[in-house]
Amino acid sequence: MPSQPTLRPFDVAVALRLVLVPEDRYEPMAIALATSTSAVHRSVARLQHAGICGPGSRTVTKDSLGEFLVHGVRYAFPPVHGPERIGIPTACAHPELASAVGDAASVRPLVWPMDGGPMRAETLVPLFNGVTKVATRDARLHHLLACVDALRVGTHHERSVAESQLRHHLEGRARVA
Repeated sequence: MPSQPTLRPFDVAVALRLVLVPEDRYEPMAIALATSTSAVHRSVARLQHAGICGPGSRTVTKDSLGEFLVHGVRYAFPPVHGPERIGIPTACAHPELASAVGDAASVRPLVWPMDGGPMRAETLVPLFNGVTKVATRDARLHHLLACVDALRVGTHHERSVAESQLRHHLEGRARVA
């Protein structure tokens, strides 16, 4: 009997990369995501099976991705917090989210651990191992991954802001700060 295929946390990054670079080829996507071509290929196959990418393509079905991110990602990939460390800001500590959320005093800063990162805060275990490398290379993908983390850990208001910014990207419009 075949086993039930399931999405993996890395698949979120692949889907977001495909939103930013539609129909991106496997090799450049693997380089951008600091992984192997075969890992990206397997991820796209899982996204196709889940209905997030069209059958036989690398085209993201944006409504399906949006629905999964807003309503399912925090349940499929629950956040794991760690001790305070130096790292790269994520969730509402990301500058674009922090400015949109407003009251900085109420935001609990979170980072993906990385030596030499710009801030010290409680850590959030990243969705995949290469996230800090990806975030330092691609500011747009860093922002989208931070939005996903805000959906996973944020308050109602923070989740609403992250959802708005993600939806603007999915709809191909400029973000509202």
